[in-house]
Amino acid sequence: MTTQPSVSSELPPLLSAIHSPEDLKALPAEALPALAQEIRTLLIDTLSHTGGHLAPNLGVVELSIALHRVFSTPRDKILFDVSHQSYIHKLLTGRAERFATLRQFGGLSGFMKRSESPHDAFGAGHAGTALSAGLGMAAARDLLGDDYHVVSVVGDGSFTCGTTLEGLNNLSTTTKKFILILNDNEWSIDRNVGALSNYFSSLQQTETYDWLRSHTKAIIEKLAGREARQQVSKLIHAAHALITPLSFFQELGLSYYGPIDGHNIDKLEKILRIVSKQATPAIVHIITEKGRGYEPAAANPTKFHGIGQYNIADGSTGRSTRITYSETFGQSLCRMAADDPRIVAITAAMPSGTKLELFRDRFPRRFFDVGIAEEHAALFACGLATQGFRPYLAVYSTFMQRCVDMIAHDAALQKLPVRFCMDRAGLSPDDGPTHHGLFDIAMLRAIPNLILMQPKDEAELSAMLCTMNGIESGPSAIRYPRGAGEGVALPPHPEPLPIGKAEQLSEGSDVALIALGNMNALAAAVRTELEASGLSCAHINARFVCPLDTECLLRQAKRCRLLVTLEDHVISGGFGSAVLEALNAQGCTTPLLRVGWPDAFITHGREEQLRAQHGLTPEALVRRIRQHSALR
Repeated sequence: MTTQPSVSSELPPLLSAIHSPEDLKALPAEALPALAQEIRTLLIDTLSHTGGHLAPNLGVVELSIALHRVFSTPRDKILFDVSHQSYIHKLLTGRAERFATLRQFGGLSGFMKRSESPHDAFGAGHAGTALSAGLGMAAARDLLGDDYHVVSVVGDGSFTCGTTLEGLNNLSTTTKKFILILNDNEWSIDRNVGALSNYFSSLQQTETYDWLRSHTKAIIEKLAGREARQQVSKLIHAAHALITPLSFFQELGLSYYGPIDGHNIDKLEKILRIVSKQATPAIVHIITEKGRGYEPAAANPTKFHGIGQYNIADGSTGRSTRITYSETFGQSLCRMAADDPRIVAITAAMPSGTKLELFRDRFPRRFFDVGIAEEHAALFACGLATQGFRPYLAVYSTFMQRCVDMIAHDAALQKLPVRFCMDRAGLSPDDGPTHHGLFDIAMLRAIPNLILMQPKDEAELSAMLCTMNGIESGPSAIRYPRGAGEGVALPPHPEPLPIGKAEQLSEGSDVALIALGNMNALAAAVRTELEASGLSCAHINARFVCPLDTECLLRQAKRCRLLVTLEDHVISGGFGSAVLEALNAQGCTTPLLRVGWPDAFITHGREEQLRAQHGLTPEALVRRIRQHSALR
């Protein structure tokens, strides 16, 4: 990719004068289109250097402006579901001068973050949070006798999320003052799927209803009296029921407004002022274009949903020549599925991110995208397994957290052979604490009947998928990191691995480095440094967390003076803890040093910066090992 100059910290004229939402309110309405253009230009320029969620933010520029013109944060609460589309909100709430630090180490978060600004009412990074959290705030407001507004902005993709539907079910019985904005752009990360997506599309196609509604308003103005207004209101409802499917929202006790052009600031302001004055919960259905204002993003919203650095001129990105772990997964599963018709693939709105798009294109009848509904996906996979199919569910590690109940209660308890494939396990650097996959081992390893593994490279990932396919009783899980692999060629015919057996990569008598997955590269670098200083080091590729190779561990404990575990996971409850427990059960007293991430939520930043900050570099680990009392 062509090297680009560093992003300018100089703000455009209109935006530079906005230090709070009050400054935005003071702008004349005729200046707002120019402000929207300034914001889009700044987004495109800044994110070409920092990376981030470009297409979603380009789609909510006018909405964000209108929200802050009508409501007054931080008193009023504005919540963005997932909150990856809150960049404009940050610009309008006093953070414009720091915007060039977005997603950079020590800079602004790519999501809303309560500790970052009082204007960030609720921090999130997962779908399905804004409605329920906002409803809790509204209930608290009512209990306290206050009157501030709560506005939850939810994309149509998040309406497939169970928590959103649960919140909708409770909305009108919890409060009478709440505004829900349905940001309808037909996309989450990929194009939305399912019955709700089709329903929202049908609501968009109601020109006759819009015409009738606008003309009945004129009738109201001409006719006098409350009875006339009531009769016209009934006419509107009847027309809607005839022309569109029965309003799902009206049946839930919400006043429905829309569809509305989500890029018309004047219309948005007017409708928001209307709903802010009514005494019943309201849903405002707006239509927006994901990627609006930047042709490459509008043409390819999936690519520009979340993207690294790119060339502004054509949207091109640099690409490693090495295959990614996600691509390895997709290619390997396709190869296996060609020989095994029982293999089916499932994802939760992420065919591109998990590279199951490769499977979808080759085996469309055996591919299932259930939308943002991880819990349903896990149970759906269990149902398939009861009928003899071999389901592979691919979800990011941070989202697989939502499946833990189903993995334990439905898959493991019934010994159903569902294969859970956790992409982005370990560090997910620029996205930060909401997206790091640093907790999955601790959440899963206590579950009986579960096999849990992690490969050291892409070739071993292919072999582990083959291993999973042969497991007929009980669930299995595999975790693998984000990004490029180690550059190892994939075997044409991978063989299954012996379950629960580690791989001895080198022998030694002083220190045994027992590494899990991608930490084997770090272990190899540490071993080289230690042996150069005169220590004899064994290197073990653990492969399995459940079951552990206890025989190998005891053998190393007898030979070496110090055992060191290395994992891309938090220390508490992780792989090192499992090793410690296993050795303790055998009465082993050989000292064990556990290396991993601290028991904390790790911030965002480049991987090398975060590893340096937390002592996960070869130099830091060599010093730590050499200073250990067992080697003195």
